Amino acid sequence: MTSDVEKRSEGERARDEVPFTLDEPAPKVLGFWDQSAFWGNLGVSLLAFSGAYTVLAPDADGRPTISIMAGIVAMAVGTALGGLMLGLAAVPGARTGQPAMVLLRGLFGARLSYAPTVLNIAQLIGWGTFELIVIADAARELWDGVPRWGYVVAAGAITTVLTVWPLGSVRLLRRYVTVAVAIALVYFYVRLVQEPLPDLTQGSWGGFWLGADAALAVSISWVPVAADYTRHARTERGAFGAAAVGYSVTQIVAYVLGLLALALVAGDSERIFDPFLGASLGVVFFAVFVLREADQSFADTYSTAVSIQNLFPRADRRVLSVALGIGITVLALVLDIGDYAGFLSLIGSVFVPMLGVLAADFFLGRRRAGGWDVSRTAPSRWGMIAAWAAGFVVYQLVNPGTVARWAGFWSDVRDALHFTPQTWMSASLLSFLVAGVAALLIGRLTRR
Repeated sequence: MTSDVEKRSEGERARDEVPFTLDEPAPKVLGFWDQSAFWGNLGVSLLAFSGAYTVLAPDADGRPTISIMAGIVAMAVGTALGGLMLGLAAVPGARTGQPAMVLLRGLFGARLSYAPTVLNIAQLIGWGTFELIVIADAARELWDGVPRWGYVVAAGAITTVLTVWPLGSVRLLRRYVTVAVAIALVYFYVRLVQEPLPDLTQGSWGGFWLGADAALAVSISWVPVAADYTRHARTERGAFGAAAVGYSVTQIVAYVLGLLALALVAGDSERIFDPFLGASLGVVFFAVFVLREADQSFADTYSTAVSIQNLFPRADRRVLSVALGIGITVLALVLDIGDYAGFLSLIGSVFVPMLGVLAADFFLGRRRAGGWDVSRTAPSRWGMIAAWAAGFVVYQLVNPGTVARWAGFWSDVRDALHFTPQTWMSASLLSFLVAGVAALLIGRLTRR
């Protein structure tokens, strides 16, 4: 009798972790608070501090074009909208038990899903590399007695360990990390608002939607991976609420804190960490942010492994996780953070319209009619590719970003079309709506 109980306990423990391949069913073990802690911690990022200037719609020379107050409002609006989109992306995973890139088999077909899968792998490797660089740079601010490569290697090792046991890592965040992060946030808010802040309203509101799109792009960067985690959610409602609310609230809190710090250093993004480290006990509480930043690189690396499994379903995620952990560590050793704002813009232009197509087809189109096929033989659906492309083009016409040659090409296209973007236009919202409407229309035509 005792042995039977022990066997059942061992079996239950095994089912509490992600299976090694896609051939095995996903355990439904994450409750609302597990997921809320996970998404909430992802919303508090060192990149939210170091990248806070992106919501100030910087010009080609890197100078903010809107006021700090306008940036705060733009960030809040963009984050709230992005949170809702993230919640929409979370539900299909909870409903089907499938990871994000496998869901795209139902949208585009099995073979056509490989194209966005490769794009997702590329952007996740980029994000994972960014995170290790940010962790190392922030750790050097705390103590420069260790060479940069030492911090990169340490961060890469922690990331790899977390990735091998993903669901255990999510529970770890809920039990221990979330409380420490909340205390650190409260402490820094109290300290920074006591400082003599400059006039936060000085400046323009003209680039409001550019700032909102920058904040929305950060939220959207998690859309292509949301289902990787919510496929383990116990309920669809919990998956939506945890992703939409948990992430949005903490990202807004983190960005406001970053913008206040930016105001205290006269907009110099190179000195963004000075107000944190200059506070009494600031080093201690800032160390909390540095240590928990590993959950960002963990999420990126794990989802890269799961995305690769869409291409190779029988690949062991543990082997992939270790290989990817080593890979992003090597990249972080040889690269620097570069054009962060341009990177965000390109990510948004790809995945915002894709979410529009997915949401329309899943909630209102083919999935609702019972025809969502996620098998390895799912037929190609070129119409959905066309809808995705339409949304992508709209995004580029409104906001081509800041990558020189890319932006120049789309500026020439705008001139040829005699199209001038208006200040009220949001590239994210317009591309999302155009892609969604196109998906519904094409879906109805093809069904007929």
